[in-house]
Order: sequence, then structure tokens, then C-alpha cells
Amino acid sequence: MKDSGWSTYRRLLVRSYWLDVFERTLTPLTAGWYQDAWWTYLLVPFSWFFGKLAARRRFRFATGKRTPWRADVPVIIVGNVTLGGTGKTPLVIWLVDWLRARGFQPGVVSRGYGGRAVATPLEVPSLNADPDLYGDEAPIIAKRSGCPVVVGADRVKAVKQLLSNGCVDIVVSDDGLQHYALARDVEIVVVDGHRGLGNGRLLPAGPLREPATRMSEADWIVSNGRASGLVPDEALMSVCPRAFIHLRTRERLDVDEFADRYNDVHAVAGIGNPNRFGQTLRELGLRPLVHPLKDHHRYTGKEIEFADGLPVVCTEKDAVKLCRIHAPLDRCWYLEIDVVIDAKDEERLTDILHAHAILN
Repeated sequence: MKDSGWSTYRRLLVRSYWLDVFERTLTPLTAGWYQDAWWTYLLVPFSWFFGKLAARRRFRFATGKRTPWRADVPVIIVGNVTLGGTGKTPLVIWLVDWLRARGFQPGVVSRGYGGRAVATPLEVPSLNADPDLYGDEAPIIAKRSGCPVVVGADRVKAVKQLLSNGCVDIVVSDDGLQHYALARDVEIVVVDGHRGLGNGRLLPAGPLREPATRMSEADWIVSNGRASGLVPDEALMSVCPRAFIHLRTRERLDVDEFADRYNDVHAVAGIGNPNRFGQTLRELGLRPLVHPLKDHHRYTGKEIEFADGLPVVCTEKDAVKLCRIHAPLDRCWYLEIDVVIDAKDEERLTDILHAHAILN
């Protein structure tokens, strides 16, 4: 009799390997997608093939050939239709707080991208979680939200593990829009308001995981940074910088005090859109020298070594990894942010949860 658990483990390892290979080629691809480079047209035949595979997989779930697993509690998916970061993780933290304020006891599942949680789901500790094990986003969610967080490539297994402790009555999935094996009650799609959908083509000729029409099926579209104009009733998510925190001493400076003390800084960002981080710093009155890195970059410490003595500023996502290695952190700070959603958009979310009988 075959060991199905071992087979699953091997399959996920192979998938993780090829995802890592793809990540190493992602930076030049991303530039081409969002600048509509001529050579991306050469990849259109592969996009057609990718689209057929994605549609076939979804069709199997839609027609009942494969049955999604449904949890005993509501499940809210926070995902995107493009490859790369759009700001899902800060929105997940905001959503957890928003749900808790309305009497829920939320828990979060995440893929744990970049970590070693492959086949067996792992619960993330709220403090000092190792990003090499849990990925770089889940530890931030666990620390900032204080709710149970489980990582795992298999979302169904992750949700089952999350619910096993008995204290969760609603699940938020960080990413997972395309993981149709997990039934969902509400879908939230996050888009980068500055970059939109790029050239609008499917992988690998463009950044889309699914056709743009997929957005019309979601319950709530949230545009990060500014209105994308992709849909008429999208919500607007704004970033509210809270403080700059020193990675070694944990000294905390509010944004005005930091801007008064420092002006020119190195900005290191291994996120989906590093230029968005640079723009945030400029809006705070800083003059950043932006050093973009690929999303989920694995730091060695060399990335923050500069001979000019200027402070180094990074995102909280980068700080999680830098604090775990032997890196020169004496001049390194990270920017802690909150998410702000307009009251009218919050009302829209309330109406959505009422319509799905999640809120009474």
C-alpha cells in the first residue's frame, strides 16, 4: 500500500523547488510585465497553455468532480489575481482586528512562503518565530494580531490544524484565492493600485494567475495605495506609518522624530513592489536610496552594508529575517505600518458579511 502522506510530501517538495526556480527569474519578468516589454509577447503561447490548465482545475471543482472541503466555521480568503505582493498581509492583520472588534475569535492560515512548513501544518509562535521555518509573513501576523496562525502548503490541512484547538470561530486565509480545495464564504481580492494588473496577460507572459474577469466573482476588491480603476466599487486601503523601530536596540521613534533626525537613508525592500516602499518614505519627508530585492529575498547581511554611514530602513517583513542572521544592525530600522480603510468601505464589508449570514 502506498504511503499517501509521503507522496504528498514529495509532490509539495517538487512544487516548492520549481517555485524557487521561478522566483529566481521573477525580477526581470516582473519588469517586463509592468512595462509591457516586447519580449513578453513571445510567451503568449505558454500563457494560453497555463490558462487552459488553470481553467481545467477550477472546472473540476465547479462541476463536482472534485469536492472542496468546507470548515464548520466561516472562511474568508484574502488573495490576489496577480503573482507577487499586493499588500495582503497588512490587510489580514487589519481584518483580524476588525473581526475581533465585532465579537469573533479569528485564526489565520498562510502558506508560509519561504519557510520549511511543507506537508505538515505548523502553528506559528507569537514571538521569535523563525522565518526559515514559518516564512517571513506569518510571524508578522502572529506577532501583530495575537491570534492563532498556522502555516502549511495544504490549506485544508492547515485549517483543520487551526480549528483543532477549539478557540477559533472564523478563519482568515492569507492568500489562497486559487486553492479551490478549500471552500470559502467570502473572497477578498487585493490589487496594487499603482501597478494594477500590468499588461493584463496570464503567466508567464504577464502577472495574472487567473483572467482579470475573476475579480468580478470576488465579494470585495481592495486597492492598495490608490484607486486602481479596475472595478467601480473597489475599496481603498491606505498605509499609515506608525513608527521606526531599531532592529537591535528596539528604540522606537515616531515618524516625525525620525525624519527630523535623519534625512538621507538607504531603503532595502524584499517585497512585491519595493518602489511603493520608497514612495512611502518620500511621503514622510525622507530621501531614500532604494535598493529593491525580489519578494521573499533570503538575506545574507551584505545587503545592508554600506560605506557611507547612512541609516538603513527596511520593511517589517525584511526585519523578521534580518534579526535572525548575523547582520550589521547598528544602523538598521524598520517601518511599522497600519492599514486604514474608509468608513464607507468598512460599511460595505459589513454588508457583505451580513449577506453571507456571518454577521447577524
